[in-house]
Amino acid sequence: ADALAAWMGGQPHVAAAAKRAAGVRGDMDHFGALGFLQGLLVVLRDAGHPGLLLVLDEVETLQRMRGDVRDKALNALRQLIDEIDSGRFPGLYLVITGTPAFFDGPSGVQRLNPLAGRLATDFTTDARFDNPRAVQVRLPGFSRDSLIEVGQRVRGVYSSGQGTADRLVRVVDDTYLGDLADGVSGTLGGRVGVAPRLFLKKLVGDVLDRVDQFDDFDPRRHYAVTVGAEELTDAERGAAGARPRGAAGPDDIDLDLG
Repeated sequence: ADALAAWMGGQPHVAAAAKRAAGVRGDMDHFGALGFLQGLLVVLRDAGHPGLLLVLDEVETLQRMRGDVRDKALNALRQLIDEIDSGRFPGLYLVITGTPAFFDGPSGVQRLNPLAGRLATDFTTDARFDNPRAVQVRLPGFSRDSLIEVGQRVRGVYSSGQGTADRLVRVVDDTYLGDLADGVSGTLGGRVGVAPRLFLKKLVGDVLDRVDQFDDFDPRRHYAVTVGAEELTDAERGAAGARPRGAAGPDDIDLDLG
């Protein structure tokens, strides 16, 4: 299975025995991958689906790759965008997500002028008037209100089809979602923008699961938000003022006072 996954990922050196077992030949390259994508879109269309959403997430990781690999990847993005624009992939909606540094910095999109030109977007105007039809869309950070909105949607998904749905909505109401958002972001120095992952983890695992399983569980009386250092990512530790594991702190510095 690992060998076949490597073959599908375009690795050139895959054992012949693994390919023989799966009935495939040759190596996978970008020509074959794009051909498969065309075929998949035809299958989806004939099955009654409107199309396919393809998300290439966290493409800023390309900036950490070797220069030649990075340039090849950027050119592949340019080729894919051009192929979609030419109509080769009807029904395909491509979303590329990355940090502003990837789109605007010297180690990302700007390294390849043709790609930079295709993705160029004017963000000098007020963010309130950003064009949602533009090739680039600026994503605002999370606010307390948007965090609560996400909590409402997750609560709705969680409670749908549950026998305890009415109780879940009643006990974990919007006011409590706000209190939980405040509690989680408070442990992160009030930085709501880095709180969504931890907020949703606490909401589902510590609150909704317990309300669903225990009739007498009331999160306002029986639960207090606690966040251990082992639960945090590096960004969350930075927001909370916690040091990465093994890192030295001020108390670890020997001062010669003589």
